[in-house]
Amino acid sequence: MSDEIQADQQPQAVVDQAAGGETTSAPADPAGTEPQPAPEDVSTHRFECRSCGYVYDPGEGIKKLDIAPGTPFLELDPDRFRCPVCRSNVGAFRDIGPRNKPSGFEENLNFGLGVNRLTPGQKNVLIFGGFALAIAFFLSLYSLR
Repeated sequence: MSDEIQADQQPQAVVDQAAGGETTSAPADPAGTEPQPAPEDVSTHRFECRSCGYVYDPGEGIKKLDIAPGTPFLELDPDRFRCPVCRSNVGAFRDIGPRNKPSGFEENLNFGLGVNRLTPGQKNVLIFGGFALAIAFFLSLYSLR
């Protein structure tokens, strides 16, 4: 066995002999060559109330509370804003991301024949469009003699 590490391999763990053989994790990319994710614009993110499931969408606003469309959640007054359904405060809301974000875990988006990259709305069109097409084909069987 060779004690050398090839240039294209990164060590998974480093053993510290002076500290009694403890294993510590080495940085995965010490040179910083891994691409950094672009910062997202949080002003377009939707927020969901954890108490009742209400979703605040900045593109829609809340008409009955006189919150204009385009008002980001983070610009709402945390002392005055309450969930319009259950009256929970701002702390009960969690960020669920932008409207056009694909659903699911990031590591799973490359699987599933590209279907995992579809937004929930696109998945609905695909599913219910397939149902409508199947029903149309089934009904067309009645025209056969």
